[in-house]
Amino acid sequence: MKLIEEVIKERILVLDGAMGTMIQQYDLQEEDFRRGWFENHESSLKGNNDLLSLTRPDIIEAIHRAYFDAGADIVETNTFSGTSIAQADYGLEKYVHDINVHSAKIAKKVAEDFTYNDPSKPRFVAGSIGPTNRTASISPDVNDPGFRNTNFDQLVVAYKEQVNGLIEGGVDVLLVETVFDTLNAKAALYAIEEAFTELNVKVPVMISGTITDASGRTLTGQTTEAFLISISHFPLLSVGLNCALGAKDMQPYLKTLANKSSCYVSAHPNAGLPNEFGAYDETPSMMCKQLEKFLNEGLINIIGGCCGTTPEHIRAIADLASSYKPREIVTL
Repeated sequence: MKLIEEVIKERILVLDGAMGTMIQQYDLQEEDFRRGWFENHESSLKGNNDLLSLTRPDIIEAIHRAYFDAGADIVETNTFSGTSIAQADYGLEKYVHDINVHSAKIAKKVAEDFTYNDPSKPRFVAGSIGPTNRTASISPDVNDPGFRNTNFDQLVVAYKEQVNGLIEGGVDVLLVETVFDTLNAKAALYAIEEAFTELNVKVPVMISGTITDASGRTLTGQTTEAFLISISHFPLLSVGLNCALGAKDMQPYLKTLANKSSCYVSAHPNAGLPNEFGAYDETPSMMCKQLEKFLNEGLINIIGGCCGTTPEHIRAIADLASSYKPREIVTL
């Protein structure tokens, strides 16, 4: 089977859509998040979607299959909150390794099934590494600007535990995504490098930042170019943007990455901005009209969807992307 580093030279790769959006459609109850693992756990677990890789692996497998069937080349593991820092809110720190290993194995099994059935289109698994629910750069307390509820070293320990589990589970690539604080992301990259050294293994690494509003900055105040410079020391497969903005609002910042990055470029925007009910209204055709501008300008190597996107969105995106050539790497 070809490696992802080979396939990405040949065509635009399609990433999957939103895991959370798909999980919501199942209307799960508290018992779904406990089954076989956490029946006697003292606190409520409903909404802790990463646990479903343990308690309802059938659902997670079905979601991966739906995205591959829609034309995705890459699916993300169900591990967006798979760190001890994020799981501490539920008192489940000791299950982090299980969450990541099982999530990776579920996705890998489905990827291998699809690749076996069509070897001309190899399928890949990206280990999803979310930003955690704490930030190392700014204070969560407006009355104490100097306060931090985490630090770099704590983040490194948490991320390395997650990375070890994802690698053990067999992921093909690691995706540090939804970066709103670049210091958190730098801790993740440091943890990845430590894990590679200790395990004597390497997999490609993707990173995807989040521009939070029309100012074109991350939550912690960096411009797109500053974000790129901050992580450019690490040998990346790709750099990109996801979440927060819809495709229309993301375009100028994506163009900055495409013009200034010496690695591949990815984008997986939301299906527009959330409405007053927190839902996303952009249909697949509406989203594709906006994404076509990315493709016409030759900005993209990897394209997919974030919040609000479904297999129907990914099917339309895959059909659209198949008509375009991937962005060529620029020599800086």
